[in-house]
Amino acid sequence: MPLLAELLAACLAAGAAPGAAAGAVGGSLSGPLAAGLRRAATELRLGGEPAAVWKRFGQLPGASGLARRLELADVSGAPAVATVAAEAAECRARRGRAAQTTARRAAVLVTGPLGLCFLPAFLLIGVAPVVIGLAKELM
Repeated sequence: MPLLAELLAACLAAGAAPGAAAGAVGGSLSGPLAAGLRRAATELRLGGEPAAVWKRFGQLPGASGLARRLELADVSGAPAVATVAAEAAECRARRGRAAQTTARRAAVLVTGPLGLCFLPAFLLIGVAPVVIGLAKELM
């Protein structure tokens, strides 16, 4: 999604209309979002209502924000470069936060097995000699 949004922003910055940019980006990538962009570009080229076309594209998982921004640009004629680039940045930030959360969760989940591996060794090497030594002195 971030790459798709950045490519869309680059096409829009070059002066392409949202429908033409969607067709170019959809044709250069693969996956469900790219297929949705290709479909949206085809519908727009055939005279589809921009609001309805982008709403259908927004029903794809992860595409709602980008669809809203493209719909606004297509309907109002306002430049969409900054908003689409902002959507790409937000998407990258969400992915970064999700990756950090996953890494932190993995670090927490790893402590259990590591504790089970190192606890017997700690008891045998660190605690047992002290207890044996104290027991010998007391007897």
